[in-house]
Amino acid sequence: MKKFNFNLEKILELKRFSEEEAKMALGLAIGVLTQIENKIKETALKQHNAASERFKNPAQMLMWNNYIERLQQETEKLMEEAAQAELVVEEKRNLYTEAFRDLKAMEKLKEKKETEYKKIMETKESLELDEIFAARASVL
Repeated sequence: MKKFNFNLEKILELKRFSEEEAKMALGLAIGVLTQIENKIKETALKQHNAASERFKNPAQMLMWNNYIERLQQETEKLMEEAAQAELVVEEKRNLYTEAFRDLKAMEKLKEKKETEYKKIMETKESLELDEIFAARASVL
């Protein structure tokens, strides 16, 4: 049986490449979001620690209040960055989903064509074998 040759193999490879790139872009976007979320947690911890220190040293209370206010501003800025990063993640997720769907559709098309090819080749082989047996039977 001749080997199956998919005419759209180059396009299938492009779809695989696109899907892989979209997956990596999504991973990077999720990484950025996670990093921002970790900074938010870190800032919240610093804020908590600063609030408890403020009461231990009343002489430097104004300094601690300024520090806490700066941490609150930093947290707000990080929250805005996280919201933007979530939008990027959602966009990358949509692109990945689309690339994945395109790849799967192309792979299913290849499987269907391969199944059809095998069926046709089996039918041809069966007909050839029938002819060979018919020729032998007529010789005998």
